[in-house]
Amino acid sequence: MEYRKLGQSDLVTSVIGFGGFPIGRGQYGPFDDDEAIRSIHRAIDLGVTLVDTAARYGFGEGEKLVGRALKGRRHDVVLVSKGSTAPDKMAADLEGSLERLQTDYLDLYLIHWPDASVPIADSMEAMAKFQQQGKIRYGGVSNFSAAQLGECLETFPLVTEQIGYHLFDRRPEEEIFPFCQERGLGLMAYGPMAHGLLTGTMTPETTFGEDDFRSRGTVFELPLFEREHFLSYLQRVDRLKEAARDRGFTMAQLALAWVIANPIVTVTLAGTKRPEEIEENVRAIEWRMTESERAELAAIAAGA
Repeated sequence: MEYRKLGQSDLVTSVIGFGGFPIGRGQYGPFDDDEAIRSIHRAIDLGVTLVDTAARYGFGEGEKLVGRALKGRRHDVVLVSKGSTAPDKMAADLEGSLERLQTDYLDLYLIHWPDASVPIADSMEAMAKFQQQGKIRYGGVSNFSAAQLGECLETFPLVTEQIGYHLFDRRPEEEIFPFCQERGLGLMAYGPMAHGLLTGTMTPETTFGEDDFRSRGTVFELPLFEREHFLSYLQRVDRLKEAARDRGFTMAQLALAWVIANPIVTVTLAGTKRPEEIEENVRAIEWRMTESERAELAAIAAGA
């Protein structure tokens, strides 16, 4: 495993982290609780040292599973969770997360989504209070714009931004990545496999149940799973799959290797529900992807 320092903190994390989104009910369809717990154990055994979850994942059920999985192994990982923006809700969210995760502190606590109706300074002051109380070691945000990040830093020393980033979504490269690099913020990239599209397991016949958020078609303002776009993306995935196979890797490993080959990325979050998935994922670090390979794969993903 490869490890990187998270921003201006003393947290060191594996470049591939365990993403808890799929093990929250109503996210990526059904899964077995015991198998999900075994996935977390296997990830730690393979050198994964960061586990990311959120109060929203399965309305707290995702955190409960993580809490069960980390019994006796809490100190083996950087534990991350996320909550509300409004100060009057933040304290309750944090207390709820700590209880569900069966811990008295978080290594990193993030505001999950920005809220234009809430002054950022107020949210940051609440974050500083949590840190003073010893309930969090560090604070960060998720899905904030570069301008919002700048406003946060006026009040509180954030150490990271968490943002969606994959071969089909390179929007963060425009403003967020340069800002984070300039200000010394860590970068946590979620959705590296484009929410399943870049696993190479989907076909034109793939459908999504009501308990799967992809059934809406649009994901984070991208029409990834709307029928016409979905079929177009699958054609590009077929070409990417060939490129991966030529180098002795799987499609999922290509997707992960492409993200972590960007030096601005500290850790990418690979969501898994089964131990064999994390075993496949960690092999992505064996692909030392060059800049020319990254550019070639990005051109294929763009439809060139």
